[in-house]
Amino acid sequence: MTFQQLIDDLKATSGIIRSRAAADLGKLGDARAAAPLLDALADANPSVRSNAAFSLGEIGAAQATPALIGLLQDPDEFVRKSAAKSLGLLGDPSARIPLSAAADDPSPVVRRNALRSLEMLRTP
Repeated sequence: MTFQQLIDDLKATSGIIRSRAAADLGKLGDARAAAPLLDALADANPSVRSNAAFSLGEIGAAQATPALIGLLQDPDEFVRKSAAKSLGLLGDPSARIPLSAAADDPSPVVRRNALRSLEMLRTP
C-alpha cells in the first residue's frame, strides 16, 4: 500500500481498516505520517489509538510526546501500553515522571512497558 492509501484508510468507516493503517504507517517510517497519527490518537476505537501511539514512536515523532503522556491515562490498557512503549522510543526526558507513575498502573503490561521505557531513558 502507498503512503497516501494508508492516510486515506485512517479515515475509513471500518475500525479494522483504520487500525491496520495506523500500524502500517509506523512500519513505513515516514515522518509525514506524524500529523495524521496524532489525529488518530483521538479515535473512538482503542485499537486505532494503540497502533497510532506505537507508530508515532516508530517514526520518531518527538512532537507526539505530550499527547503520548496524556494517553498514559487512557481507559484502555493496550493504549496505555503503546503510549508507554513509544515514550521510551522517543527518549524525551520529560516523560520520566509520567512513566514513573505508569510503573504503578493496575495493568501488568503497562507496568512492564513503563519500566522498559524508563530504562531506555536512563541509557545514553
